[in-house]
Amino acid sequence: MTFTDHFFTNPDGLKLHYRDYPAVGAETGLPVLCLHGLTRNVKDFDELAPQIAALGRRVIVVSQRGRGQSDYDPQPERYQPPVYAGDMIALLDHMALKPVVFVGTSMGGLITMAVNAVRPDLVAGAVLNDIGAEINLEGIDRIRENVSSRDPVDSWEEAAERTMAYNLAAFPDRKGDTDYWIAFAKRTWIEREDGRLHLDYDGAITEQIDGNDAPPELWNFWMPAFAGKPVLLVRGAITDLLTPETAAEMKARKPDLMVVEVPRVGHAPFMTEPEAWAAIEKFMAEVD
Repeated sequence: MTFTDHFFTNPDGLKLHYRDYPAVGAETGLPVLCLHGLTRNVKDFDELAPQIAALGRRVIVVSQRGRGQSDYDPQPERYQPPVYAGDMIALLDHMALKPVVFVGTSMGGLITMAVNAVRPDLVAGAVLNDIGAEINLEGIDRIRENVSSRDPVDSWEEAAERTMAYNLAAFPDRKGDTDYWIAFAKRTWIEREDGRLHLDYDGAITEQIDGNDAPPELWNFWMPAFAGKPVLLVRGAITDLLTPETAAEMKARKPDLMVVEVPRVGHAPFMTEPEAWAAIEKFMAEVD
């Protein structure tokens, strides 16, 4: 799939990397902005972005500050969703894109909610992937544990083993699937100048996760903020971050919410799973 790489200088003077996937054939709908989770980058959407582009949508995928090819922030206290939301607002204004459909995984969903709260004119609709108006504390604890070790490794096989150790609970059916874990590792690790493989994000990001803080409640960012806007909620059936109760309450407060559950997958689906993709394809067909 063809894409072009670009860099945008955000209001803090940091260069952010993004990929621009042109629509395949004639454009049939609004552009799509894809936003990754806490320690991920543009590579998280290597499979999903081309699939959406094939529906006739231009797709923009961004690595937030401190991830991938984007600059690391010398002030790590700025590694927070409201700051990322400001970056995305500045990027969309710079590109003269308004409105767009947001697709946000985990932290990317939080960024989506923050943008919608302050610049609702930018958000035509949203796919929220395994994130909601309440965040389960068990999931926060697990994320904190999973990002606690940043030791480099010497081979892709080692990187795959580490990746599987951290993520097998979310993808239990992939046990023993070496190719899957190698591909997963190549999304999240990178070879540095020392010849070793390192996790592809600024370790200071994880220091901003305060174990003493209760997870935020985001109901004020949910309704009436998204009233009248199409939203698809994707939930991993065995996720520890988005409880069934929270998903049900979100649906109760917004009856037109589309909800899909991905069986045998935890936090977070890649959204290329058959159940998720079928729902996204239907959702995109209904969003102008």
